[in-house]
Amino acid sequence: MSSQHAFFDNNSTTLLDARVLEAMLPYMQHQYGNATSRHLYGRAARQALDQAREQVAEACGAHPSQVILTASGTEANNFAVLGMAGTRENAHQIAVSAIEHPAVTRPAFALREGGYRVAVIAADHFGQVDPLSLEVALEKPTSLVSVMLANNETGVIQNIEKLAEIAKSKGALFHTDAVQALGKTPLDFESLGVNAMTVSSHKINGPQGAGALILDKRVDIKPLLHGGGQEKGLRSGTENVAAIVGFGAACALIKQSLEARATNTHQLRDALNVGLKDLGATIFGEKSVRLPNTSFFAFNKIEGETLVMALDRKGFAVASGSACSSDSSEPSHVLMAMGVTPDLARGAVRVSFGANNTHDELNRFLVALEGEVQRLRQLTALSA
Repeated sequence: MSSQHAFFDNNSTTLLDARVLEAMLPYMQHQYGNATSRHLYGRAARQALDQAREQVAEACGAHPSQVILTASGTEANNFAVLGMAGTRENAHQIAVSAIEHPAVTRPAFALREGGYRVAVIAADHFGQVDPLSLEVALEKPTSLVSVMLANNETGVIQNIEKLAEIAKSKGALFHTDAVQALGKTPLDFESLGVNAMTVSSHKINGPQGAGALILDKRVDIKPLLHGGGQEKGLRSGTENVAAIVGFGAACALIKQSLEARATNTHQLRDALNVGLKDLGATIFGEKSVRLPNTSFFAFNKIEGETLVMALDRKGFAVASGSACSSDSSEPSHVLMAMGVTPDLARGAVRVSFGANNTHDELNRFLVALEGEVQRLRQLTALSA
């Protein structure tokens, strides 16, 4: 990739850290034991998995015994929703927020076929999930509530401790999707007060293909996959040792560098927001506490997809929303839940910085952005 290109889509995925790759290579080239085998190779694989589990747990403020390894954040979210729903007798409702990732909402709505009700918890104009809306939903017996810790589009951080307390007061279990929070803000499973939490490797400069569900051991959950009994019988299947080792290594690195990462990306985001304001952009959720690396914005009467493609031609990779929702041409459901008009929502563009981004890249981006916004505005005026 040319040195003139810049990747500003780190909420979708991140560059594999060279130190993580180095940790993985022995398990890709030389160590090929199955972790369930009793011989030397199998024991080596099991030891590597145990170490990675400890590293993931430490980064999440959890105990290693609470870490259920999966192949992705999506799998862990599905595991939580499908496995924890219905665990409370005569409570055939689950509640999810209106701003959840499809990896939560789609399995939730799929449960309707089994007779479950799905209550959608409203969000306000600032991107915050409404506690009163949750309380209304909980008037019906509810087995599970799922609210994400940090939104993948706006970066808005939720008051999960308060929401979890409300849910538990009504006897409901609580799950949070913390995929975007890990590596960007301090994360502590115990202090959040939740029953389950999803994290993922490839958002923190680890490999794709590894994730985890952090699970309170007191929770009764249905197995995700049946088979050889791996992960305490909850998620059977031969483990991807190399990817899991990489996940653990990435967790160890972010544990060391979290403050420096957050400081750097926060400075970049603040500088970006100044430039965006000068150009007349609307920044979504800007008055809420947000992830330090994320800015979600729009320019009136400029289509987000058009601007994304124009910036790509200039060498800048940005997004028009969630990478996992790219099969839809509809406006962002997150912005719709926040009461943003459809026309403005269609203009949404997301910039999400990572550990490797620089102020030089940002300065070049702002020059390119100004030029493309002016060009597109002129085209809009001519066609009016």
